[in-house]
Amino acid sequence: MTTAPSKAGRNLPAAIAVGVALGALVIASLLLVPMVWFGIVGAAMAIATWEVSTRLRESDILVPRIPLLLGGQAIIWLGWPYGTSGVLGGFAATVLVCMVWRLLDQGLNKAPQNYLRDVSITVFVAAWVPLLASFATLMVTHDGGAKWVFVFMLGVVCSDVGGYAAGVLFGKHPMVPAISPKKSWEGLAGSLVFAIIGSLLTVTLILDANPFIGVLLGVVLVVTGTLGDLIESQVKRDLGIKDMGTKLPGHGGIMDRLDSLLPSAFVTWLVLTALL
Repeated sequence: MTTAPSKAGRNLPAAIAVGVALGALVIASLLLVPMVWFGIVGAAMAIATWEVSTRLRESDILVPRIPLLLGGQAIIWLGWPYGTSGVLGGFAATVLVCMVWRLLDQGLNKAPQNYLRDVSITVFVAAWVPLLASFATLMVTHDGGAKWVFVFMLGVVCSDVGGYAAGVLFGKHPMVPAISPKKSWEGLAGSLVFAIIGSLLTVTLILDANPFIGVLLGVVLVVTGTLGDLIESQVKRDLGIKDMGTKLPGHGGIMDRLDSLLPSAFVTWLVLTALL
């Protein structure tokens, strides 16, 4: 017998089980061997890129999947020895190879067919998935970087939990019904309360830093997380699909779980790098 989705549209027991399992994997890797985080992020980005590229190809948008997958790994892994310079170099090389790949794929003796559209969307995917994810791995290269990742992940979790709980219990006023009907202003308020409290505590207790940094981080995590979720919802609406994949029960695909994490990784890295 299948479990009916909750008011927020999820299979709640399955979603909780998957979330706990993923959280345990992250915690174990960061506590035992922090650099294993590169492998976890790299694997997740490969699956997410495959999901997105598959959905795009189903809509006849021919993104060059092989160089996008390999380039995504280069973007992630070059951050280990070379930091932001390695990430930027990997991204530039990926874009260049994808441009040439798509050019040769259609044949040099044929009239161009959607070349500009396909290449533009390919660059978007490379920036959206592996480039933003690389900032989650760059965090762990800092001294005490595992603590940065904990602060990042706990802040996003607090935002998600607060938004979900407030949305289910009090949600009456849709925020952007044309893009995401289940998002409400009450849910956004819940996200703000939980994320600010959670980030304030983690920044103070884990990083031993100024609590005002935690307040700032909590606010920006809610803003970027919400916008990240809306961006993926808009992409899915453009493609006429509900989920990017089906690999995570209660969540959809890997990319459906990463939509708020990807931009949040960048802003966490930015805030902590600038202020710490």
